[in-house]
Formats: sequence, structure tokens, C-alpha cells
Amino acid sequence: AFYNMIVTTHALIMIFFMVMPVMMGGFGNWLVPLMMVMPDMHFPRLNNLSFWFVPNAFFLLGVSGFVEGGVGAGWTIYPPLTSIDFLSDPSMDLAIFSLHLGGASSIAASLNFASTVANMRHQKRGFHKIPMFPVSLAITALLLIVAMPVL
Repeated sequence: AFYNMIVTTHALIMIFFMVMPVMMGGFGNWLVPLMMVMPDMHFPRLNNLSFWFVPNAFFLLGVSGFVEGGVGAGWTIYPPLTSIDFLSDPSMDLAIFSLHLGGASSIAASLNFASTVANMRHQKRGFHKIPMFPVSLAITALLLIVAMPVL
């Protein structure tokens, strides 16, 4: 049970609290305005909201590790380890709510990136003259907007 909790917590932290926020949110918020020569993102308040969802989601995931033995569902979070027979305590509920907050943060950031790249470019600069990183981030954002609500 302890091994499953460590594997689950490590996987959730690395994917949803390191890769997604740092690679997309951190580098995106830093480099997209610089590369597209603009002062800020298209929706700064949405950007702020997506930022502040991440520490709250991380806190909930941390709390779920201390509730009755923690989340031991494995890194894939598939049944039978997620069934009510194996995890009947509220730790799995806290972890799922944490992932929902992280997903809401990713959706908000993705909406901001996609609208920034699409709408805040110079009038004389076509889509073929935008640097590759903002374009790839906008494509990733569109894929996340489509896929994240289903997850």
C-alpha cells in the first residue's frame, strides 16, 4: 500500500504539477510575449486564475497523502485499484478533485495561449511569420482544450 501511494503521488506530481505547469505555463508565459513582441498575454486575469489553481490543487494532492493511508491507485489510476473495495477512504476523492483543479488550470492557460497567438500578433505579421514555439504552444493548447474536459 505504501509503495502504491509513493508511485501514485510521484506520477501525479511529475505530470500534473511539473511538466504541465512548468513547460506550458512557465515557459509559455515567459516566452510567448517575448517572441510575439507584446507586453502581456491576451487575458491576464485568466492567466492569474490558472496560476493560482495550481498551488491549491497541489495542496489537495498533498493532503490526500495523509488521509487514511493516501492514494495508492498506481500511476495510471485505473481499476481495480481505484474501486470502492480497494480505496473506500476520502483520499481518492481529494486526489481526483486535485486533478480537476489542475485540469481547470490547464484549460484556462490553454484558452489564454490559443487566444494570445491567434489574436495578439501584429497586423502585418501573418501566421507564417510567427516563431515556432508560440505556434506549437497554440496547437498544444487547442489539443488540451479538446481533450482535457473528457479526462
